[in-house]
Amino acid sequence: MSGVEIKSPKEIEAMRVACQMAAETLLLVGEKLRVGMTTDEINQLVHDDTIRRGAYPSPLNYHGFPKSVCTSVNEVVCHGIPSPTRRLKPGDIINVDVTTQYPARDGWHGDTSATFFIGEPSKEARHVVEVARKSLELAIAEVRDGARIGDIGAAIQEYAEGQGCSVVRDYVGHGIGRKFHTDPQVPHYGERNKGARMKAGMIFTIEPMINLGTFECDVDKQDKWTVYTRDRRLSAQFEHTILVTRDGCEVLTQRKRPLVGSEVFGDPLLSAT
Repeated sequence: MSGVEIKSPKEIEAMRVACQMAAETLLLVGEKLRVGMTTDEINQLVHDDTIRRGAYPSPLNYHGFPKSVCTSVNEVVCHGIPSPTRRLKPGDIINVDVTTQYPARDGWHGDTSATFFIGEPSKEARHVVEVARKSLELAIAEVRDGARIGDIGAAIQEYAEGQGCSVVRDYVGHGIGRKFHTDPQVPHYGERNKGARMKAGMIFTIEPMINLGTFECDVDKQDKWTVYTRDRRLSAQFEHTILVTRDGCEVLTQRKRPLVGSEVFGDPLLSAT
């Protein structure tokens, strides 16, 4: 944790701008999603909207990732690569993970994601999506100056496992700023009163990946990116970028209006502070 950045007021304000751009792009995605849309069309939408803002889509060419956004459908946990042949079908769930760098190429990164319903979801799909949404909400409630990183994961694990779901362990939240991924790592499982203490001025993501079945995952052997649940059951995720403050936290990617496609449960975290 010695390398964790404590952001200055000027840096925090720059992060607010990038994070709100990402939030607005995600809202646009929710408004445009429809049955029959390809995941590559989602990619083009995100790419164009990001460039229009004078920003850059952080995933594009990051360690060789070929697209501007991650689109993870059904049993895909994360890092799904948009495809011109993958069309959204009624009953699908899809996580769209938007990260925006502003100013383009040499600026600050804002990172957020949500899982959307395509048409009418199954009972199982409703359940895993709501557990993921609530897990993030409970995790954010743990963030404050002086609390420990382990409190975040413990809150998620206690709730998700209590709802009959599992928590992915292979992928975690992360520090963020001028670099896309930095310290601290923020596991979505763990024990209370363990881990380093949070300090005001830290900025990191919380992005629990919640599975209906096993928490174990496999990476696609061909594309080296797409992560699947090992048992191929559904997975859902929500993500926000969080600033630790002296009296709690600020959700930097908080949305100004509800997401279309999440209205079954109400948009998560509109009132989170």
